[in-house]
Amino acid sequence: MSQVFHRHCHTPLRTAVRGEGVYLFDQHNNAYLDACGGAAVSCLGHNHPGVRQAINTQVEQLAYAHSGFFTSEACEQLAEQLAAKAPGDLNHVYLVSGGSEAVESALKLARQYFVEIDQPQRVHFISRRQSYHGNTLGALGVGGNLWRRAPFDPILTSAEHIAACYAYRDKHAGETDYQYGQRVANELEQKLLELGPENVAAFIAEPVVGATAGAVPAVEGYFKRIREICDQYGVLLILDEVMCGIGRTGTLFAQEQEQIQADIVTVAKGLGAGYQPIGAMIASSRIYRAVADGSGFFQHGHTYMGHATASAAALAVLQAIDQDQLLERVRRQGQGLAERLNQRFENHPRVGDIRGRGLFMALELVQDRDGQQPFDPSTALAARIKQTAMDNGLMCYPMGGTIDGEQGHHVLLAPPYIIGDNQLDELVDKLSLSLNQVFHTLAKETS
Repeated sequence: MSQVFHRHCHTPLRTAVRGEGVYLFDQHNNAYLDACGGAAVSCLGHNHPGVRQAINTQVEQLAYAHSGFFTSEACEQLAEQLAAKAPGDLNHVYLVSGGSEAVESALKLARQYFVEIDQPQRVHFISRRQSYHGNTLGALGVGGNLWRRAPFDPILTSAEHIAACYAYRDKHAGETDYQYGQRVANELEQKLLELGPENVAAFIAEPVVGATAGAVPAVEGYFKRIREICDQYGVLLILDEVMCGIGRTGTLFAQEQEQIQADIVTVAKGLGAGYQPIGAMIASSRIYRAVADGSGFFQHGHTYMGHATASAAALAVLQAIDQDQLLERVRRQGQGLAERLNQRFENHPRVGDIRGRGLFMALELVQDRDGQQPFDPSTALAARIKQTAMDNGLMCYPMGGTIDGEQGHHVLLAPPYIIGDNQLDELVDKLSLSLNQVFHTLAKETS
């Protein structure tokens, strides 16, 4: 019996013993094609020599020094690289240990910013329904995923929620993509006027929605309108790129494709590529100056922030993305993945939508394609697909609750940027096999 408090107490896990490229291997030497990067984490694949060497070199020199006493060369260099690559004046980098910490830091900085500039009445945060921004209480509190929130609602900080930009489900008949995007973006202005815009601190959103809804990109023009509304009412725009950032959608920052700049952006997952736990909050110069010229102290902190070894690993990840031209590769292989998924599944009776950007794709699964009717939650469809795919040597990321936290299912795909054409073929073949096996079993159970 394991003494580890695992995520699920009654689900036995295979033991991972080694990784090589886009594959992980278990204790019986079974190979698993990592088609989801764990959770969109392993962007360089497994056992990358450059990152391993960077970690070893850093540990030999300095593994850790507390940020209350020292900075480190690795921390400084990583911040310099991120600031140079981030859009506009996103120049000030706060290094933490993961995505939830990064979002928590962003929320607290947004609040402190308004305290510093003498607008302490700005206390409200707005996000979108079916959003997810992390599992710490503050990050979970602004999220809009009802299933994740439910057990902890009594102790969560409340937030306001507007519609997501989810064209497959919510675009009206006869409405263009642009018209739809403007309509749902304008819900932000309506919510601001309802609350009193002078009372709202920030709006937070993922440029491409990840785990909760499955690689849902906004329609063209949506985020430009969101940026206009935030500017008009003095509200900060926080973009959560924890899952979709660091090249996952084909540009280093997903917001680049929306032609906007956030006031604060959060990144994690792909930043460390799984080699070390790390995340970052990056703030604009305006926000930083408000603190620097005011109290001079961001009243926040974590023990492992600016961790030297984690910073060295992340710096090596960014260098690999540049040197190996992986952003171009993500765009190319992402197109190849999209073509293969459409060729295999566009007429599949149980696949309602194929969507995403770059190497961040998803299939939304439906019981009735024409009516977009989801499978009943009682089918435990996501768990079945995950188990069946693993049995077939494929790691993918199925989730339930796609539509509202309870109804709907999707399969998220986020393979390493280094994936080759033959491995894309293998991915689609094994995914098709696994889905058909699960749907066949379900059909037998209901017949």
